[in-house]
Amino acid sequence: MQTVSLGRAGPQASRIGLGCMGMSDAYGPADETESIATIHAAIDAGITLIDTADFYGMGHNEMLVGRALKGKPRDRVLVSVKFGALRTPTGAWGGYDARPQAVKNFAAYSLKRLGIDHIDIYRPARLDPAVPIEETVGAIADLIRSGHVRYLGLSEAGAETLRRAHAVHSVVDLQIEYSLVSCSIEAEILPVTRELGIAITAYGVLSRGLLTGTLPATLNDARSRMPRFQGENYQRNLQLTEALAAIARRRGVTPSQLAIAWVVTRGSGIIPLIGTTKRQRLAEAIDALSIRLTKKELAEIEAAVPHEAVFGTRYAPEQMAHLDSERH
Repeated sequence: MQTVSLGRAGPQASRIGLGCMGMSDAYGPADETESIATIHAAIDAGITLIDTADFYGMGHNEMLVGRALKGKPRDRVLVSVKFGALRTPTGAWGGYDARPQAVKNFAAYSLKRLGIDHIDIYRPARLDPAVPIEETVGAIADLIRSGHVRYLGLSEAGAETLRRAHAVHSVVDLQIEYSLVSCSIEAEILPVTRELGIAITAYGVLSRGLLTGTLPATLNDARSRMPRFQGENYQRNLQLTEALAAIARRRGVTPSQLAIAWVVTRGSGIIPLIGTTKRQRLAEAIDALSIRLTKKELAEIEAAVPHEAVFGTRYAPEQMAHLDSERH
């Protein structure tokens, strides 16, 4: 497994990471035994970056990851945890809380559920509009000084927020959606991360299966509420899926491998997070690292799947409103 630096101030990390959300939440039921086997396969393959959140399955995901890590050498894994999103007993979303006292409370519960003595990278899931980012970062800096957290990360933060946060404490990475069809970070955010020495951990590199033609499985699948998967939008977006599949067939790879390989070409400071619940899909993603795309092939891919041609926003309007990264 190739390794890269997780930002100028961060540790070495594997060239890709494993996102665990689907093992507990969002896309319908997942088999726990296979999910844990997938985490084990990732670690055995040299993947060090494991991403979770305290609100994935309302604590279930952290407990699952904790069971998977039990007995594994702690120094072989970088556990990345997001916090701050509030849930109701029915599973609905209840806003965000990033007050300093809440930050430390969330961290205490995460450490317990994960069964570890420190979190490697800790980050607010979204910007809390009621709390200055400096206060949230200050609380995480306290946790770093006490040894309960090693590094500070952010998620879906805009360029100005990145600068303000980094002025308080070094940010090692920004977790944000980035794919062939979600390229909004290239205008302002990506240049700032490169200037400040902040890595990108890119989620949604397959646009939640849109680039591979995956349909929402059930009404409980969060994608059924996302504009890109709805009605006429999805039918139009299938043209992008088919265009990518045609190039992949000629190249002798899968569409998902081609999409992952494209993200990898964007620079060593960009680490794709592969969200999967199955060992087979994980192996496919790892194999994508060996794909070398020429300038001609990159141009062909980008011409066939232009990001401005995708129909629909990446989240529903009420969720888009919470994205500091989308404020211009």
